[in-house]
Amino acid sequence: MSLDEDARWLEWVTKQFETIAGEDKEIDLEEFKTALKVKESFFAERFFALFDSDGSGSISLDELLKALDLLIHGNETDKLRFLFQVYDVDGQHSLMHQHLQHLQQDGSIDPDELKTVLKSCLRESAISLPEEKLDDLTLALFESADKDNSGSITFEELKAELETFPEVMENLTISAANWLKPPDLDQKKRHTPRYLTRAYWQNNSRKLLFLAVYSLLNLLLFIVAMLRHSYGGPWFMVAKGCGQCLNFNCTFVMVLMLRRCLTWLRATWVVRVFPLDQNILLHQIVGCAILGFTLVHTAAHAFNFGISTHPQSGEYSLWEYLLTTRPGIGWVKGTASLTGVVLQVLICLMVLCSSTFVRRSGHFEVFYWSHLSYVWVWILLIIHCANFWKWFVVPGLVFVLEKIVGIAVSHMGGLYIVEVNLLPSKVTHLVIKRPQFFQFKPGDYVFINIPVIAKYEWHPFTISSAPEQSDTLWLHIRSLGQWTTRLYEYFRELESEALGPNRLATSLRKRRQLPRVSAKLTENHRFCNIKCYVDGPYGTPTRQIFASEHAVLIGAGIGITPFASILQSIMYRMRKQNCPSCKYSWCENIKDSEMKLRKVDFIWINRDQKSFEWFVSLLTKLEMDQADEEPEGRFLEMHMYMTSALSKNDMKAIGLQMALDLLAKKEKRDSITGLRTRTQPGRPEWGKVFQKVSEENKGKVHVFYCGAPALAKVIKAQCEHFGFNFYKENF
Repeated sequence: MSLDEDARWLEWVTKQFETIAGEDKEIDLEEFKTALKVKESFFAERFFALFDSDGSGSISLDELLKALDLLIHGNETDKLRFLFQVYDVDGQHSLMHQHLQHLQQDGSIDPDELKTVLKSCLRESAISLPEEKLDDLTLALFESADKDNSGSITFEELKAELETFPEVMENLTISAANWLKPPDLDQKKRHTPRYLTRAYWQNNSRKLLFLAVYSLLNLLLFIVAMLRHSYGGPWFMVAKGCGQCLNFNCTFVMVLMLRRCLTWLRATWVVRVFPLDQNILLHQIVGCAILGFTLVHTAAHAFNFGISTHPQSGEYSLWEYLLTTRPGIGWVKGTASLTGVVLQVLICLMVLCSSTFVRRSGHFEVFYWSHLSYVWVWILLIIHCANFWKWFVVPGLVFVLEKIVGIAVSHMGGLYIVEVNLLPSKVTHLVIKRPQFFQFKPGDYVFINIPVIAKYEWHPFTISSAPEQSDTLWLHIRSLGQWTTRLYEYFRELESEALGPNRLATSLRKRRQLPRVSAKLTENHRFCNIKCYVDGPYGTPTRQIFASEHAVLIGAGIGITPFASILQSIMYRMRKQNCPSCKYSWCENIKDSEMKLRKVDFIWINRDQKSFEWFVSLLTKLEMDQADEEPEGRFLEMHMYMTSALSKNDMKAIGLQMALDLLAKKEKRDSITGLRTRTQPGRPEWGKVFQKVSEENKGKVHVFYCGAPALAKVIKAQCEHFGFNFYKENF
């Protein structure tokens, strides 16, 4: 922190203290725990004891500020002594007593004390390891630090051990003031809006050009329609102008969702000119434009009707104009007003139910079923407007043809779910028998319908297996909404019934109701034979990956699914071969003409330890395929992050991270995931990550992301800063 930031931070701490402290102006241990926001009370108790300089059992503001001032402005030795005091559970010296008396620490840390600290670190980081692994971690750190083999670690030995970890010593200078969470000081700084930066305009040139042409076209249609109807007065002109724009937009919004056509166009030069990868975003923009034009169109007609109902010039009242067919407005038996009101309601409902807070809050079915009302919207538009059919006829025929082809393809041959794995965090892994005619690219997605779950619902999911895997398709489905939860619960109930004491009677009783499930069962894996239908495949932005030179794949949580397919496909294409006679190894490069990859960085961010189990076997296999270093470095580098773990700049985690590093070097595998790749605690520092990527100079960098939208904004801003191309899964 800078001096100015230090002053503001201490001022914030003072306000926090005054808020928490009562009339006695002191805080006790429980209040201190609340302020620290730590899950494990061990660290709160140790910090409290060290901050309580007079041993009174409470901390005054003066004691707190003096201790924090020492940790902020103290030298490296002061901070190391504090860390030693935290680990020396038997030590009785307070932080201020230690500093003011210049006492040399005569205590020591024994293995049991170190184990207690590491166990608390694991709990704080939500890491679950068996007791044997905790013993291994303790011994790894203890044996490394106990230089004289005395059976205990002194302050000087701990200091010497820490100095072998330069990144720890660097973080120690900023971590001491990181317990009471300060406000985000960076948010107070004024930055140039990203939409006004040169990098943003360069990296979004296709989208911006498309939106400019789209806006000009709408303006042109509006003006031409107004001029053609100038005889009806200003409100009539505005209504007709909006009506003409609605003719175009209500057709164009459908064109943007012609998935088969767009998938085909992705393989042509069109993808280099038009922003096909952002068709969902453009679909949403056009949808909002439809809502805006509809509101203005309806309001303008209402005002015009209001003028017509003037006592001297009107025959009908306003409500008759709006809600009856008596005025005879419209080309189908005067129903323009009635159909207009119904259209207004349907369009508002569709836009509302398409909003993010509905789709992302576990109510996808609300969005799904409300969106199906587009059929009624088009029917009503044809009745409402005499010219709409002219705009609609060609795209409408293509849309109907796509639907017919989709239904035909999805029902051709018998598709069955042949295996199911119930994974941690309520993820259902489906293995589907792959039909011979089904061809797809890595990262593509499909719509799946499982009649036993919901007869008429189709839901999109990314294919997580590689195209080279000819026998089966994989889908990994996270339980986030009603349908996905029903899917998981369905197979879990089948499992509990099959494993129960009366499983034979249950099987006989339900044989006619339930699909056939075989007797080959484990705790979370089963073979089955359940009918399903698959519509697709459909292309995504990840189809661009093999045209990249340096690809960075970023998956957040279950967002790894498209990259699981891509990583497998890459390794299939660059499979290592062994000579049967001399055992010489070489890499059989079977890259096709479109594959230009020179380097791949795979980044997987998970909240907890269990989530890594989803694809740990796949990642282990990928590591084995790259067991030997290649002449120019590894073609594929993996980076794992666990956000629930305490980050390396948190003093509470220093010992644990050192122990995990030492044990990983000794066992050649990570204790958290079992992979050779070391799992990093906390969140990636994107500036440093992309800076390293940029310095590798492996060619043009393309960043592919799948996960939460909030993180996408952060990554996209960094990509614009470094001049990387950014692609996000949007289906």
